[in-house]
Amino acid sequence: MSFLARFVDERFLEHRRWSTSVAGVIGGFVSTGLFAYHYYVDHVWSWDLLAVSLTIVTVKLALMIWSARSN
Repeated sequence: MSFLARFVDERFLEHRRWSTSVAGVIGGFVSTGLFAYHYYVDHVWSWDLLAVSLTIVTVKLALMIWSARSN
């Protein structure tokens, strides 16, 4: 039995994984939406929001591919 299994329930770990995934997706939508808003309304490229959006998308896709290949 692992050290973590003595203190943490499997349902807790699954809920934490799910909630972190949802938070990442929503963060990606919000940063992409803010980037689009600044671009279409203010006619300004917000490079920091673009960097955040691309980072979230890249990490999410990389982890999805890694997870699919490891199973």
